[in-house]
Amino acid sequence: MTEVDAIQLNFNPASLQVLSIMLAFVMFGVALDMRLDNFRQVTRFPAAFAIGLFCQYVLLPATGFLATLAFQTSASISLGILLVCTCPGGNVSNFFTHQAGGNAALSVSMSSVSTLACIVMTPLNFGFWASMRPETAALLESIHIDPLTIVIQVATILLLPCALGMLLRSKQPQLAERIKRPINILSLVMFLGFIGGGLAANWNTFLSHIGSTFWLVLCVNALALTVGYQFARITGLSSQDSKAVSFEVGIQNTGFGLVLCFSFFSTLGGMALVNAWWGIWHLISGLCLATYWRRRSTLKLANSHA
Repeated sequence: MTEVDAIQLNFNPASLQVLSIMLAFVMFGVALDMRLDNFRQVTRFPAAFAIGLFCQYVLLPATGFLATLAFQTSASISLGILLVCTCPGGNVSNFFTHQAGGNAALSVSMSSVSTLACIVMTPLNFGFWASMRPETAALLESIHIDPLTIVIQVATILLLPCALGMLLRSKQPQLAERIKRPINILSLVMFLGFIGGGLAANWNTFLSHIGSTFWLVLCVNALALTVGYQFARITGLSSQDSKAVSFEVGIQNTGFGLVLCFSFFSTLGGMALVNAWWGIWHLISGLCLATYWRRRSTLKLANSHA
């Protein structure tokens, strides 16, 4: 085990409870925008869904795995990348898709489906890719994680708040519409505040080891956004649909990743470091890409009217 694999973060059980509650609050807010029609749209956009989920749960983890080989990362950093790459899409992907002029309805539907699918797909995918490299397989085996325990944890922190949010949306649609934006904004502020507080409490550790994750996260995130868009375009999706796929692949639910880190991998601070840095960086990269695409679309529209 290398030095970065043995990073110990200043994090206590009470903080894990706070993070779990925050994630449940985030997922409740996300579910306020979910309708049963979001799941029915699978039949309306079968090709887009199939391509999007293939990118999300096959190409992204494979990309992350290959990046850990190329960068020759330590075991815990590799596990952190693999965990991020097997998490479902983050809720801000819907906002970025809308800002970029993409298919927002497809984005919301993909987020809904991938969030429920992750109950099974995240533990299976993570275990599969971690077993493909001797160093990560040995480290994972030394922790003795029961996949069923992860499934139960995922179902508890994701499924229940999603069900409550969708129930409120169904029974009180006007109330859900009125409170969803404030809740989503508050969720983002709370999450960033939590990460900021965690970084402050572990600032020296962060500065000492950020070099092992900084460029890795930037590269994998850029590859995720690119692979999602380009694969969608190559397989025949429109530019609008491809933008939605790109953000679903490149914007991950790192809050969920951090809960799993501190619940099951608390002795591996490197994993949490990757998830925390990704949680900050994907907001920057997503906003930059959405702004670029929006300005490009505006320029094309202006030229067509000239």
